[in-house]
Amino acid sequence: MSARMRSVTRWVGASAVVTTALTVWLGLWVTPPAEVQGTLARLLYLHPPIAWVALYCAFGVAALSSVLYLWHRTRSLFWDRLGASAVEVGVVFTALTLVTGSLWGRPTWGVWWTWTARLTSTALLLVLFLGYLALRRVPADPEVRARRCAVAALVAFVDVPIVTFSVDWWQTLHQRGTVLNPGLTLKVHGLMAWTMGLGFLAMTLVFVWMLLVRYRVEALSDRIGDEELEVSLSERWAEGSTPVTPVATTPVTTPVTPVATTPVTTPVTPVATTPVTPVATTLRQPAGGGR
Repeated sequence: MSARMRSVTRWVGASAVVTTALTVWLGLWVTPPAEVQGTLARLLYLHPPIAWVALYCAFGVAALSSVLYLWHRTRSLFWDRLGASAVEVGVVFTALTLVTGSLWGRPTWGVWWTWTARLTSTALLLVLFLGYLALRRVPADPEVRARRCAVAALVAFVDVPIVTFSVDWWQTLHQRGTVLNPGLTLKVHGLMAWTMGLGFLAMTLVFVWMLLVRYRVEALSDRIGDEELEVSLSERWAEGSTPVTPVATTPVTTPVTPVATTPVTTPVTPVATTPVTPVATTLRQPAGGGR
């Protein structure tokens, strides 16, 4: 982020702090209580401005960024990062819308929550954009991720007009629009109207400041991811181009020690021989004489 953008971010943040503090001061100590709801009507300076930021500022920027990314002439990862940043801020403001609405509804309706059209469609909107954030965490190529997230943001944005006109289309406990109604008639007057207008300005400045800061974080995250990828590829290329040096092997010579051999002399014992005595044979003359 350039020095000029950092300066703009600081000025927007300071303006948001000042206008928010002024709204709180006017809303709590200066403006009079309402005729019907009394001090409960002081939530009018907080709840509608928060809902305005969630529905129209944050998710409106996300939808517009998605359209500009999907259009081939304006396709840029800048719009993808801007849309993602707007959705994250919008999810925070949508949750705050439901919380402040419950705080207002408990003493007015007698319950913290009721499944009316306005509340149900707002809760559905929060779930849809939480799904968008989960989709961004799925590993994929940056362009593939940007394209499918842009489509998901446009699908989720369809619920925004349903939330807006739900109190006119169905019978609900929620009151009709104070500012955005079919007749476009403002139902708040005097100092209360000025205080509510200041609340809208304060919450819009808070949104712009959060959007600028979140976009900076998103851009730095992408830059760090690209640098890590480049370092990893460089290491791979270095491994592939390094020549393999043969390892010199030193022959190991083991001296052979001659083994001293002792001649074995076996004495030869002469064998005693017994002399053979010739047998004397006597020749006899046959009887009767032999002539």
